[in-house]
Amino acid sequence: MAIHWRLKMRQWHRWGAILIALPFLLVILTGILLHLKKEWTWVQPPTQKGVGNAPSITMDALLAAAKSRPECEAKDWKDIARIDLQPSKGVAKVQMKNNWEVQVDLQTGEVLQLAYRRSDIIESLHDGSWFHDNAKLWIFLPTAFVVLGLWITGIYLFFLPHSVRWARRQRERLSS
Repeated sequence: MAIHWRLKMRQWHRWGAILIALPFLLVILTGILLHLKKEWTWVQPPTQKGVGNAPSITMDALLAAAKSRPECEAKDWKDIARIDLQPSKGVAKVQMKNNWEVQVDLQTGEVLQLAYRRSDIIESLHDGSWFHDNAKLWIFLPTAFVVLGLWITGIYLFFLPHSVRWARRQRERLSS
């Protein structure tokens, strides 16, 4: 019994698309948001500019700046997720575990901006870790492989009619 590759490819393409529809839609939508994060302040607050370009405040001053804003809910270092130092802009972004971000001038210690940062949440949705750490490996990684398969079968199905026409023309030339 011969395998009809054209029919198999269509079946794989159709069922693969149905199988990954929801996780891939989530990856596409969050990818669009992440791609626009610097353009859309709702996703990620814009970086402010400090007065200098050489840090002159201490790490304790950064913690004090975070503690000074009640939205941050900062009591000690355990409440801080990370600190992004940008000396060329004279600013430190203190990112809290509750997704609030305080931008602090690296020379004066003044709070330049307080804003809610959604890009980390969107990124965790994008890679599947928001659901569970195993979702990354057992849902989103297989989705990526199925998308690769969809790409391969789609290319095959796209070029198939062209190769059939080319083969038909070759046969007609040889027979005439």
